[in-house]
Amino acid sequence: MKNPTRDIYDKLANTYQNDIDETSPYNAYYERPAMMNALPHQLKGKKVLDAGCSAGWYSSQLLHQGAEVTGIDVSPEMVKAAKHRLGEKATVICHDLQEILPFKDDSFDMIVSSLTLHYLKDWTYTFQEFNRILKAAGTFLFSVHHPFMDYTRHGCEDYFKTQFLSETWTKPNITIDVSFYRRPLQSIVNETTQFFHIEKLIEPQPLEKMKDVKEKSYHYLKTSPHFLIIKAASKKIREI
Repeated sequence: MKNPTRDIYDKLANTYQNDIDETSPYNAYYERPAMMNALPHQLKGKKVLDAGCSAGWYSSQLLHQGAEVTGIDVSPEMVKAAKHRLGEKATVICHDLQEILPFKDDSFDMIVSSLTLHYLKDWTYTFQEFNRILKAAGTFLFSVHHPFMDYTRHGCEDYFKTQFLSETWTKPNITIDVSFYRRPLQSIVNETTQFFHIEKLIEPQPLEKMKDVKEKSYHYLKTSPHFLIIKAASKKIREI
């Protein structure tokens, strides 16, 4: 079956493996620091799922903090890139988050998903699966496009409608059209709270260092939020 997101990220895998960590200030000085700051510094003994692991940057950081990591991604080429980065230190599998996840109930202490969920039209089934495999009171941390950013950049006429949008990305060695879903903030919150308690809603701010690296982007992000981060916990109750 044709999967546009899989096909796009198969083509982006080489760029993500070799260039994106150093060349994207939006990653290095904006989204990634905010996500990592929302996690405990010590994860020893914790089982963590990196949902939408891409080329494995988050998996590598989670390993460094002591976690037992499983990465999952829809793109076979991204999975290859992640395995190349992580070696035997983590388990990485190719699987679609919109399908039944190949894990037992209560398998993970934490699920981390960076800039992945806006590629899914429907969150309900995926969140139901995340809740199933997450332990009671386990942490679910994810980032997505900020609804304000997509609404203003794409000139959407109806803020409250979930829309399928496309834009052109220019990355090192490749220019490619990427498609994703924009949903209003109330949908992001309400779909999350079906299965999780929201603990924090984070609108990240760029690090001061970004001003030295890419001043124009720094000032843009201070006036136009680009990503949204939600830290939530499973609603399941621990058995006593």
